[in-house]
Amino acid sequence: MKRTFVTAALFSLAVIGSANAQNTVVGGEDMMPAMNILENAVNSEDHTTLVAAVKAGDLVEALQGEGPLTVFAPVNDAFENLPEGTVETLLKEENKEALQGVLTYHVVAGKYDFEAIEKMIKKNGGTAELKTLSGGILKATMNGKHNIMVEDENGGAANISVYDVYQSNGVIHVVDSVLLPKM
Repeated sequence: MKRTFVTAALFSLAVIGSANAQNTVVGGEDMMPAMNILENAVNSEDHTTLVAAVKAGDLVEALQGEGPLTVFAPVNDAFENLPEGTVETLLKEENKEALQGVLTYHVVAGKYDFEAIEKMIKKNGGTAELKTLSGGILKATMNGKHNIMVEDENGGAANISVYDVYQSNGVIHVVDSVLLPKM
């Protein structure tokens, strides 16, 4: 009887532990691995500006597609730190192409979690280059022992604050800055 109880208790802890390992909280909400990138992003209070931009840029279907995709998702504060008027200008209909360029610069084809990016950095002598859907390059480097920094083509940098938010069609890394392609 004791053995059955102990086995059941350990099984329960294992299930709770694996559920917690799979669901990451972003923007105050659980990100569910069975949902796609956009389905999870719309639930994050920290990504309302990003979601509005994705909708304005007609990129909803792309982030709901099969993937796999890796998204470096800037938080609302990252957009607020851009020069005054930048977001408003990009959201105008006549600037949709530029908006799409900025947004797709944050997306890489393939599923690159922390471990995969770290391996690429080590293999390539300290810097990994990731080709974005916009055609630009992001450079990833280690910033300390357990943090990856992503640099854009203009020398702007973003730290990843939340890693490995797994989705049905890829993975999201939450970043603290908006990365900008060469314009």
